[in-house]
Amino acid sequence: MATAGHGSHTGVEQNCYDGSPTGVSQIAYDSKLSDAEDQTAAQKVNLKNAGEKPFMCEDCGYRTFQKSRFSVHMRIHTGEKPYKCDQCDYSATQKPNMDKHIAAKHTGEKPFKCDQCDYSAVQKSHLDYHIATHSGNKPFMCGECGYRTVQKSDLSRHMRTHTGEKPYKCDLCDYSAALKSNLAQHLAKHQGLKPYMCGECDYSARYKSALVIHIRKHTNEKPYMCGECGYRTTQQCSLSMHMRTHTGEKPYKCDQCNYSAVNKSTLDQHMAKHTGEKPYMCGGCGFRTARKSTLSRHMRTHTRE
Repeated sequence: MATAGHGSHTGVEQNCYDGSPTGVSQIAYDSKLSDAEDQTAAQKVNLKNAGEKPFMCEDCGYRTFQKSRFSVHMRIHTGEKPYKCDQCDYSATQKPNMDKHIAAKHTGEKPFKCDQCDYSAVQKSHLDYHIATHSGNKPFMCGECGYRTVQKSDLSRHMRTHTGEKPYKCDLCDYSAALKSNLAQHLAKHQGLKPYMCGECDYSARYKSALVIHIRKHTNEKPYMCGECGYRTTQQCSLSMHMRTHTGEKPYKCDQCNYSAVNKSTLDQHMAKHTGEKPYMCGGCGFRTARKSTLSRHMRTHTRE
């Protein structure tokens, strides 16, 4: 009787040994590995569908259903930035951020093009934001105050004005911020850095965006205009606050009375009535006040301006 050899057409599964004493077939091993991967993927899908988020950050309460996302989030608190740029001293918490940096700063590549004008962007999210200026579509709305925006991430940041959440902590003092960019600006105060210089005067800034706004004082450029009354300003945030004079929106609420304000600085001034705090002091006579503008007026009594 013939035995099945290498030329056998019987189709019998052949064991492929890897030299281990167990003698488990490679096919069986691959099958088990595939099953394990499928099971892990299914568990992630089930967690996501069920809304379960078992990984929680003890520093700020952030939750997620994926361990990998949790690990990336923790870098916000630890300051770890494992991805290093080989052309400058920039570093990033995630590889996609590094890829965006390389494209924006070193290659100049802007692959995302607007089909309605000549605008192009490094990131698709920037293009989406730009296209909304053509369409006016702002699908994400705040349930507290009616604020609308193009991007979900913008809404998440906006919600911190209502919740008071400040997940970004300074490791040199007790300062905390709602936005990562605000923390970066704060850290520059500790370092004393102002690398962006104005070519028209001796002004210098910690950030390029601040210099751009300053330059508009020399050029008198005011690109942001109110559609209601024609008011123009150098900054988007100034226009947003101005629009509240038309809408009546006052998102900043006092937690000790029913007072509300258009902007945070006005609320801070109001809070001084409850606390009695007067942080602004005259070095000439010791006069103290809750408002910087009041101190400026007072100083004129010494300088006779």
